[in-house]
Amino acid sequence: MQEIRMVDLKGQYEKIKTEIDSGIQKVIENTAFINGPAVKEFQKDLEVYLGVKHVVPCANGTDALQVAMMGLGLKPGDEVITTSFTFIATAEVIALLGLTPVLVDVCPETFNIDPEAIKKAITSKTKAIVPVHLFGQCADMEAINDIAKEHGLFVIEDTAQAIGADYFFKDGTKKKAGTIADVGCTSFFPSKNLGCYGDGGAIFTNDDELAKKMLTVVNHGSNVRYYHDTIGVNSRLDSIQAAVLKVKLPHLDKYAAARNKAAEYYDKAFANEPRLKIPVRSGNSTHVFHQYTIVAEGIDREGLIKHLSSKGVPAMVYYPVPMHLQKAYTDPRYKEGDFPVTEYLSKNVFSLPMHTELDEGQLEFITSSVLGFL
Repeated sequence: MQEIRMVDLKGQYEKIKTEIDSGIQKVIENTAFINGPAVKEFQKDLEVYLGVKHVVPCANGTDALQVAMMGLGLKPGDEVITTSFTFIATAEVIALLGLTPVLVDVCPETFNIDPEAIKKAITSKTKAIVPVHLFGQCADMEAINDIAKEHGLFVIEDTAQAIGADYFFKDGTKKKAGTIADVGCTSFFPSKNLGCYGDGGAIFTNDDELAKKMLTVVNHGSNVRYYHDTIGVNSRLDSIQAAVLKVKLPHLDKYAAARNKAAEYYDKAFANEPRLKIPVRSGNSTHVFHQYTIVAEGIDREGLIKHLSSKGVPAMVYYPVPMHLQKAYTDPRYKEGDFPVTEYLSKNVFSLPMHTELDEGQLEFITSSVLGFL
């Protein structure tokens, strides 16, 4: 049996090696390393895949969030509501821009931001909501958009973990994650469902004016070389990474199917173990399983992870410390106990290997190792 990895990028690469190598070689030969043809080609391909008018490539997912907030004109002191159960980047950019992060709890079933909690957190200073499509499925975007419309707020989707997922509205219409609100942001970090071989990111919108502003922001605030009309940043997706992404994009739906197949194997293996709460699928979103995350109830989580490691099975905790309890985000407004669902999940969740190359032998070994510990 091959080594079990949390993410098997090598195995994935070997299946598309010829295309990847050819795409990279083409960039090296034409020497258009910044904003070259590969970037523009990938941008257009992604616009078609997502069904969105504008894709703005950038250097990474964190920049994508920052550029979106700058493009929307958010100002220091504006409040931005987001979840306490997410990777640090979501709140990091809010703080870096001098905005005020307002944290709320999540739904216990999906781990996504709770619309009811959003309602309670809105003040006269609130200007935006940042729902995170955690672990591979969309937050309750219809409810969130309704709240935003009622209060005149922007919605910025953090879809770094859910690119390719479909969201279904009550009227039957369907949209891709990242295209449901004012603007969507994603990361192309190598371990993402659509990952490059370095850093990369992108922003999505159907708003022509917003797209124009964000294209200016990512290029030092400039539309014409050496003429700068606004404060911007240097955030560009380099051509080699775009070439990799252009090759991988047509495989994205197949990759999601492979992840779902692995998730179904896990589901069946753990179905009769009451101490393991398997992931809940939302009725209004497909799941692309960036992570397969279990809630361990009444189990020594650290002991289980150590046991799995001894068997050669990696396992991770996403995320062990909630945002409101992070030292960098200490805030007198929040204390331990304020977000009971988030805090419970941080103490009890763990994630098993999830990627496109898992085979049945590996899945059997992983699941039997978990059940053997129990």
